[in-house]
Amino acid sequence: MFIVSTYGTAVFCCLITMLCWGSWANTQKLAQANWRFELFYVDYVLGIVLTALLLAFTLGSTGADGRSFLADLGQANTANLGLAIWGGVLFNAANILLGAAIAIAGMSVAFPVGIGLALVIGVVVNYLDAPVGNAGLLFGGVALVMGAVLFNAGAYRKLAGATAAGGRSGVSTKGLVLSVVAGVLMGFFYKYVAASMTTDFAQPEVGKLTPYTALVFFALGILLSNLLFNTYLIYRPFVGEPTSYRAYFRGSLRDHGMGLLGGFVWMLGMSLSILASEKAGPAISYGLGQGATVVAALWGIYIWREFRGAPRGTSTLLNAMLLCYVIGLGLIIAAR
Repeated sequence: MFIVSTYGTAVFCCLITMLCWGSWANTQKLAQANWRFELFYVDYVLGIVLTALLLAFTLGSTGADGRSFLADLGQANTANLGLAIWGGVLFNAANILLGAAIAIAGMSVAFPVGIGLALVIGVVVNYLDAPVGNAGLLFGGVALVMGAVLFNAGAYRKLAGATAAGGRSGVSTKGLVLSVVAGVLMGFFYKYVAASMTTDFAQPEVGKLTPYTALVFFALGILLSNLLFNTYLIYRPFVGEPTSYRAYFRGSLRDHGMGLLGGFVWMLGMSLSILASEKAGPAISYGLGQGATVVAALWGIYIWREFRGAPRGTSTLLNAMLLCYVIGLGLIIAAR
């Protein structure tokens, strides 16, 4: 199977992960304006599953290192398969709750709370499980990336205040609670996927999973849980009117294609992060990937022009965000 052989390559993979995780949401913007997120999410999950299987039967089944996908599946310990599935369930719950929190409370609340918690919890938990890298540099970098997320939130808050028709309402308690729960779940999912895998990809341990097998069962966990979680939200959404699977099947080829593409982009990023974790360590790999929040902000600033006409002081916050982000990433990379 294909594996990452050097730390430099691992860092490159993590940067691609960051781009993928920060960019997949553009596919939802490119779908029709009336295409509900719950319906988009069905195709998004199918895209994740198909990408995991494609990688397993191509990169995961070629080369002299490690075990091929089917051989690895045949020797896998049931407990490790369960860990990968559980990681998928946790991720899916977190992702759906974060989407609901954004709809209720807005990005300026949901992202710094949800993704900020996920970043800090994820790095701490993964570092405790596999303490790879200089802790001072790693956590210093995480603090700066967290600062970048907060500056981004401040910019969104200024924009929202300027465009509000009347007085600004208070922060939704429901949206805040959903953001906290989403962040906690998002901070833990990676740990279970990493725990299911062998620590040596070239000479895998008996019973443990290679990255490609872990990713397939992670995707399976997302798919199975989505039959419950998203089906409930289709008929009982947090925001808006209920929809139905009948509406899903009336979607255009473009709508379905955008969902599948979104799932492919996100899962490609997840796959590269997992492949990089052997050389970079799970904490560094996850921490770099979660810098995706600021990548998403850059799309909003320069492509979607979300800050056009923003009030005075917004550009200062955005520049501070970029500075913290660049220095933070440098510290995380240097931590190994």
